[in-house]
Amino acid sequence: MSYNHTNNDRQLHLGLFLFSTGYHPAGWRLPESVTDGAFDPKFLQSVAQKLEKAKFDFFFLGDALASSADMQYQFPSQMVRLEPFTMIAHLTAVTEKIGLIVTANTTYAEPYHIARQTASLDYLSGGRVAWNVVTGADPRAALNFSREKHWDNTKRYDYADEFVQVVKDLWDTWEDDAFVRNKETGVYVDGTRVHALNHKGEHFSVAGPLNVARPPQGQIPLLSAGTSERSQELGARFSNVIFTGQILFDEARKFYASVKGKLAKYGRSKKELFIMPGLVPLVGRTEEEARAKYRELSNLIVTDFDLRPLSQRIGIDLTGYPLDGPLPDVALSSLTDDGAKQLVRLAQNASGHEDITVRELFHYFAAVVRGHLLIVGSPEQIADEIERWFVNEAADGFNLCSPYMPGGLDLFLEFVVPELQRRGLFRTEYEGSTFRDHFGLKRPENRFVKKNAVLGG
Repeated sequence: MSYNHTNNDRQLHLGLFLFSTGYHPAGWRLPESVTDGAFDPKFLQSVAQKLEKAKFDFFFLGDALASSADMQYQFPSQMVRLEPFTMIAHLTAVTEKIGLIVTANTTYAEPYHIARQTASLDYLSGGRVAWNVVTGADPRAALNFSREKHWDNTKRYDYADEFVQVVKDLWDTWEDDAFVRNKETGVYVDGTRVHALNHKGEHFSVAGPLNVARPPQGQIPLLSAGTSERSQELGARFSNVIFTGQILFDEARKFYASVKGKLAKYGRSKKELFIMPGLVPLVGRTEEEARAKYRELSNLIVTDFDLRPLSQRIGIDLTGYPLDGPLPDVALSSLTDDGAKQLVRLAQNASGHEDITVRELFHYFAAVVRGHLLIVGSPEQIADEIERWFVNEAADGFNLCSPYMPGGLDLFLEFVVPELQRRGLFRTEYEGSTFRDHFGLKRPENRFVKKNAVLGG
């Protein structure tokens, strides 16, 4: 493929979704993998600094509000880890330009708290913070916050819509020039440029103003995730970046078009929102090296080989076939769902041959069951697939989930990033120093100033 960036104003964006033990369910079991990185400040610092050196757009930490011992073999570092605001505050001191994303769950928080914490982090980072808005999908969280039941999807998103709007309004309660600080006159603050909010809505009553000055970015960029209709609407209304799990290329293109098509009704342009699917790149210096690492990881998966979820996914009952026998021709010939056919092809590509076994299909399914695309190959092959999705508007960039840490990430940074840069897809230097700069987003006007201008005040 060949992409001429000079003739196109789109630029590929790359971020890291940190799984400190690796995204692959067996990533932590490799001899060279770090297993305690989630609690090691030096490890976290080194990851963020590597990404910054490679000119990544952001470092992203998700969050979970519940945990249990049954997560032992499935993504352990995602369930037990440091609190994101604290950890990101730590990383602001050891990085200079990379964007830093915090996750906050609107279902179990208050708008004033989140507005205050995010604005504070924006100052500490020099305008490099973004907020990942989540409503929470784990019903166990309710029991940790004095509730008997986790809210349903409709209530969570109704709550989140108002929550986010209140936070955005609070960020604007101080105009940029509200602090006069005139030593001669003794005027520290111009009270006409400080605004009470006096919000009274269905879920919240918030007086304001915020007790933090307007953030350096004016409005802190927002991110969200999900593929449901409500999550798409929230993203189209508020978000600058949408994270999504897309394994199939055709479905990714449909999702991309669907979300971008919702922007106009909120008065927004397509350049204000970036779609970034998760990507699990298993890179080798050569194709053979990548395949060998994939086989090594597959053999380390701890599982009882329950084939029922896979059978349901492809629409064929595989439970009666031997694990190490070839994927039966009768099963392949009876596949009617295009998505199932594409899943099998992805498993064949990862394994490096078409005559895969039931076990090999299961291994691939186990690696992507959480929804992010796993691709295996040489740096050129990985770059080819990234370019295909980007050029064909299936993605504006990718939220990388390294299969194992830190080696899986190091190989991507050493070999794939230079290849993307050679093709003119990815930056070689930062365009600025804020999160907004990285995505070409303008600093927005204060809504209270804009309102006064409209009213002629």
